[in-house]
Amino acid sequence: MVETNLNILISFIIYLSFMLGIGWYFYSRTKNISDYILGGRKLNSFVTSLSAQASDMSGWLLLGLPGYAYIAGLEAVWLLIGLLIGTYLNWKFIAKRLRIYTEIAGDSYTLPDYFENRFQTKSKRLRVVSAIFILIFFLIYTSSGFVAGAKLFSSVFGLSYSTSLFIGGLIIVSYTFLGGFQAVSWTDVFQGIIMLAAIVFVPIVAISINGGITNTFFSIEKINPNLLNMFSLKNGETIPLLTIISLLGWGLGYYGQPHILARFMAIENSNKINRSRKIAMIWVSISLISALILGIVGNTIISPPLINGDSEKVFIILVDKLINPLFSGILLAAILSAIMSTADSQLLVASSSLVEDLYKPFLRPRASQIEYLWVGRGFVILVAIIALGVGLNPNSSVLELVSYAWAGLGATFGPIVILSLYWKKITEKGALIGILIGGITVIVWKNISGGIFDLYEIVPAFLFATIAIYLVSLRTKILDEKKIDSEFIKLND
Repeated sequence: MVETNLNILISFIIYLSFMLGIGWYFYSRTKNISDYILGGRKLNSFVTSLSAQASDMSGWLLLGLPGYAYIAGLEAVWLLIGLLIGTYLNWKFIAKRLRIYTEIAGDSYTLPDYFENRFQTKSKRLRVVSAIFILIFFLIYTSSGFVAGAKLFSSVFGLSYSTSLFIGGLIIVSYTFLGGFQAVSWTDVFQGIIMLAAIVFVPIVAISINGGITNTFFSIEKINPNLLNMFSLKNGETIPLLTIISLLGWGLGYYGQPHILARFMAIENSNKINRSRKIAMIWVSISLISALILGIVGNTIISPPLINGDSEKVFIILVDKLINPLFSGILLAAILSAIMSTADSQLLVASSSLVEDLYKPFLRPRASQIEYLWVGRGFVILVAIIALGVGLNPNSSVLELVSYAWAGLGATFGPIVILSLYWKKITEKGALIGILIGGITVIVWKNISGGIFDLYEIVPAFLFATIAIYLVSLRTKILDEKKIDSEFIKLND
C-alpha cells in the first residue's frame, strides 16, 4: 500500500486543479456542437499526435500492461509488436485519408455521420446501428477507466472501492463537461508527457536498485528464466500459436477506435499528419517498451508475489517502495493521467454520437447549436453514470475490460473504415451487414471458450466483417457512382 501523506495529496490537488483549469478555459471558447465534438478542426500536429496516443493507451499502460508483463514476462512482447504495427499503419494509411474524406463527405463530425454521408443513405439504419455499437462498447471501455481510477484511489488513500470509483468518475466528467474536445485534447497533451516520464523513470530506478541491467537480468532469470523467453509461457511450455495470433491481433483494433480516429478528423490540415505520425510513434514505442520492462523487473522487487488482479498494481507498489514521497505523488498522478486521457475521450465520443446520430436526426433536427451543445454535456453525465454502474465490481480487471471493448470497436468499425477509404464499390448494405457481423461476432465469440474460441475475438470478427462487406457490396449497387468517383478524385489529389 502507498502511504497516504500530505505530499501525495498536494500533488494530486495541483494536478487536478490544472486539468479543471484547462476545462474552464475552453468552456468560454466552445460556442457550438462542432467546437464541442471536434474542436472546430483546429488541432496542430503536436496536440493531435500526443492526444491520439494518450487517449489510446489509457490506464492500462501503467496498470494493465505492466501487470500482464509481471505475470507473463516476455510473452507480452507479441502484444507490443501488434500494437506498434497497428499504430503505424493507422497513422500511415488511415489518418490523412479519413481527415480529407470526412470533410468531403458533408463535413462529418462522427463516424456514423461519416458513414451515412459516405454511403449516400437516406434511411437512418447505418447511423443508428453504428451509434448503438459505439454506446455498447464505449460503456465497457469507459468503465475500465473508472475501475483503474478506483484501484488508484483505493490503493493510495485507503478509500473503499465504490467511493474511489465515484471520485475518479466525478473528476473526469467535470472537465469533459466543461470544455469538450479542445479541453480533452489539450489535457491529453500534458497527460501524455506525464505518462511518458513516469513509465520511463520508474523502471530505470528499479534497475538501478538491482545493481544495473546485468544484475537485473540474472535476478529475473533466477526467479523464473521463462519470463525472459518470448516463445515460452511462464510454466515453460511453448506459447500456443493461437496465443501469438491473439496478441498480434490487438493491432487490428486501431482502425475502428472512434476516440482515436476523432483526432485524425480534427487536425487542422491533412498535410500535418506525417509530422504527427513521427511524434506518435516515438511516444508509443518508448511507452510500451518501458511498461514491459517495468512489469518484468517488478518481479525482482515485489515480495510476496502479486496474484490475480493485484498484479495490475505493480506500478503503484514500485512507486511506494522506490520513490521518495516528495515525488511519488507526481508519479502516481501519471496513472490518473493515463486513466483520464482515455476516459474523457470516450465520454465525449459517446456523447457526440448520442447528439449527432440519435438526438439531432430523430428528436430535434432544427434545434439551435446551443441546445445541441448543452444536450451533449448532459449526455456526458448520463454515459458516465451508466459506466460507473458497469464498473462497480471491485474484481473487475482493467486489461480484460479494455480487451473486450477494444475488440468490439475494432471489429465493428475497422473493416468499414478501411474499405470506405480505399474501395469505391462498397455499398450501404455491405457496410451495414459488415458492422452487424463484426459487432455481433465479438459479443458471441467472447462468451464461448475452448479450442478455436480461445482466439482473441477481434481476429475472427474482423475477418468475418471484411468478407461480409465485400460479398454484399458485390451483389448490391452504389446509389450515385459519379458522386463517389468525384469524391475519390478529391481524396487522391
